[in-house]
Amino acid sequence: MRAGTEKAPLPQLRRRPARVALLVTAFVCAACGLVYELSLVTLGSYLLGDTAAQASITLSVMVFAMGLGALAAKPLRGHAAAAFVAVELLLALLGGLSVLMLYAAYAWLNIYTTALIAIAGILGILVGAEIPLLMELLQRIRKQEPGSAVADLFAADYVGALLGGLAFPFLLLPVFGQIRGSLIVGVVNAAAGLALVFLVFRTELRPQTRWAFGALTALVAATLLGSYLYADRFEATAQQALFAHPIVLHERTKYQNIVLTESISPFGTPDTRLYLNGDLQFSSVDEYRYHEALVHPALAGPRRTVLVLGGGDGLALREILRYPDVESITLVELDPEMIRLARTEDRLITLNHNAFDDPRVHVANEDAFSWLRDAPGAFDAVLIDLPDPDQTSIAKLYSKEFYAMAAHALAPGGTLAVQSGSPFFAPRSYWCIANTVRAAGLRTLPYHVDVPSFGDWGFVLATRETEPRLRLDPPAPLRSLDEASLAAAAVFAPDRRDTGAPVSTLMHPVIVDLELREWRR
Repeated sequence: MRAGTEKAPLPQLRRRPARVALLVTAFVCAACGLVYELSLVTLGSYLLGDTAAQASITLSVMVFAMGLGALAAKPLRGHAAAAFVAVELLLALLGGLSVLMLYAAYAWLNIYTTALIAIAGILGILVGAEIPLLMELLQRIRKQEPGSAVADLFAADYVGALLGGLAFPFLLLPVFGQIRGSLIVGVVNAAAGLALVFLVFRTELRPQTRWAFGALTALVAATLLGSYLYADRFEATAQQALFAHPIVLHERTKYQNIVLTESISPFGTPDTRLYLNGDLQFSSVDEYRYHEALVHPALAGPRRTVLVLGGGDGLALREILRYPDVESITLVELDPEMIRLARTEDRLITLNHNAFDDPRVHVANEDAFSWLRDAPGAFDAVLIDLPDPDQTSIAKLYSKEFYAMAAHALAPGGTLAVQSGSPFFAPRSYWCIANTVRAAGLRTLPYHVDVPSFGDWGFVLATRETEPRLRLDPPAPLRSLDEASLAAAAVFAPDRRDTGAPVSTLMHPVIVDLELREWRR
């Protein structure tokens, strides 16, 4: 410690409770700091996808900034108590508002990564300043050997991080949501810092300093409380800024952000659109073009038993149920809330024709990858109707290993169909999927159709034993496909043919990088 900054230790009777209070504060502050990090990572995955990149940016910037914060705290050791209160109040305010500010920057300013780096950097500096200041205060309570003091403080810090890491996904996020969860943590953060200093180190603060911190505390509390009360209104306004059409339903589930919008199409009919984590899944105006192209070529052969991976909206089910000779359909959908909405939301029921009420439909709310590993029996047709692979968490569902398991679930003579993205807007992504299906040991036939809401959209038809053929055998004429138009769907323009796209695997999920580069260029 520098000369002139040493403070007298606390009286003997106060040392033990003071040490306990300080270690509890370190525990709470560590939990709050980790929640701030996880909140930023989660928001990035919701808004932009690509969980690995968002996590890497957030964590690396925060850890680097924590080092800067630790260095910046060195000159403050002589006024450790006052500096710690100031750091905790600023951290409570900025950490509590971090999700709200970042969401606002994305919704109204159309910036994200720059804002993320700035917010993560500031939070990291403040979090990094905590440990040096707490170490100084710990030594003022009772002098001890530096190694022992470091062990005590870091033990409390690491255990607190465990609490924050568990509280975020299992309590804060499902119960309060991201915005309110962060605001609550901000209040806890401020309360912990204030309680330590005002109860244990109160005598180190001048009266005017205590008054100043009291006024600052009132301002921080009022800001966080006001933000909590208006969180729903803010979120609704920010969400609407992201969508061109009015939002009629919004639900944030354990797995995803579900939004339904509704407007009037140029044809004078209602246009209901489903978005998952911001990505358009369908428009009611032309979704039949997509689902007819996905389902009917695969069901032109054997179709007694059908497996659908994804498709929780029930629209692919609607097309399958047109075949009276289909005896059983198993649909594997991770999110039970999506199934609930498809069963109960009037707009979705109108579109899927109450598909989930058909006794032939059996739903498994499981991860498709895990479910396929122990798939019960073989299926005449397998339809893979999953969201686009713009997140690392979805990349495994577009891997060689996944398609190999899907091929194993096919009965002899069975057919598999995969929605594969746009061969026009994202040609390398499309051909990556086609080549990955082929690398899994299947014979493939790529094809594409026009879906105005998406543009040119592609699929892959695959079989194990014989070369696949594009043909139709529907019980009634289709709206968008016949034999002639389906035959034309297998023709690709010269500038949209495969030029050697790579294969995506579990250990090397190149599909995510391709998807992000092509759709965001």
